[in-house]
Amino acid sequence: MRTTIDQAGRLVIPKALRDAVGLRPGAVELVRDGSGIRVEPLGGGGLEERDGRLVIPSGGAEVDDELVRALRDADRR
Repeated sequence: MRTTIDQAGRLVIPKALRDAVGLRPGAVELVRDGSGIRVEPLGGGGLEERDGRLVIPSGGAEVDDELVRALRDADRR
């Protein structure tokens, strides 16, 4: 999947990819990852209590084989 960076440095992440990985409007963390950049949504909830235990709430998209294939193949198109 290709996109561009404009003169002001803004990068548009295509909607299909945002939806596939569960990115929503709001703050994100940018992390240098080798020669690339990883975009991570910031957690908004902290911990939840379930059955007397503290757990990290799930968030984002459900990752299945189809999503992994699509993301792996996205840069090959």
